[in-house]
Amino acid sequence: MQMKSTALTSAIAALLLLGAQGASASDYSALMKARKYPEMERLASAKLAQDPANAEAMAARTDAILAGGDETRIGEAVKQAEQCVAAQANNAGCHLVLGKALGSKAMNGGMMSAMGYAGTIRDSFKKAVELDPRNLDARFSLLQFYMMAPGIMGGGSSKAEALATQTIAVNADAGKLMQSMLALSDGKLAKAEADAVAVHAGTDDELLVQQEAQLVNVAFKFMADKKFADAERVFRDTLKRFPDSDNSHYGIARVQQEQGKHREALATFDLVLVKMPKPHVHYRIGQSQQALGDKAKAVASYEKALSFKSGLPKKLRSDAEDQLKTLKG
Repeated sequence: MQMKSTALTSAIAALLLLGAQGASASDYSALMKARKYPEMERLASAKLAQDPANAEAMAARTDAILAGGDETRIGEAVKQAEQCVAAQANNAGCHLVLGKALGSKAMNGGMMSAMGYAGTIRDSFKKAVELDPRNLDARFSLLQFYMMAPGIMGGGSSKAEALATQTIAVNADAGKLMQSMLALSDGKLAKAEADAVAVHAGTDDELLVQQEAQLVNVAFKFMADKKFADAERVFRDTLKRFPDSDNSHYGIARVQQEQGKHREALATFDLVLVKMPKPHVHYRIGQSQQALGDKAKAVASYEKALSFKSGLPKKLRSDAEDQLKTLKG
């Protein structure tokens, strides 16, 4: 394991040393996949220092900022994406990251903000698909917009269904996965699972990412419906397909927690925390520690969750604060 980690660190160092000369889409993709967002941003910035109009670097820097999860930097991501579109108006990647950045800004700004940006977000994704019909990231982003936005904001199920049908002609497996997403949205869990499992992603990184995410979403919906056996089954099946699926490990812990198996949940959360030291994980650990009567550890976990500048949903943040008041008496 140490050898693998060392090799990855060396590879990243080599990429950064290449700087502006050797940076490519695959380099950024490798860093994104390894969740090395600061390194990815530095590599993109090094490229931009020598070539300010480089579309791949501008898009990569935007993606890195957004993936980093720092809500205070969303405006910076939007500005970088806007510069990308201004400099390379015919580059699909620039329009795609603009849609993503504005989407993040809208979600953090509430309903009025979402309504204000909806048209630009939709048009950015549509333009990305138009410029590069085989860009699956753009297609899935547009699908998510259609599924989430009401008709008055340019979304709607009919548009989502039409896009899924059109996508089949471009990539049959991507279209099948979109059908799975639509089935899940309609509450048809059996179909959603079957369609997602039937997808043959092969070596397509974007399709692999989308397939893993969809299977995890199916499992969480089973859990929300209190179908815990099905939820755990899908989470574990997803782990077999995607051994590095942190969200599947987290999901298993959540299923254990929801069933009151708090000691098992804590053991699983400990494994998750090594690779995913996120505030919501600390929050969930605090919940199980509190349920087991370990007040001191629960207080430490809730305080750790609250110590993050961003990344903890408002509802969980509010509850963590309430639980701390209760625990501290």
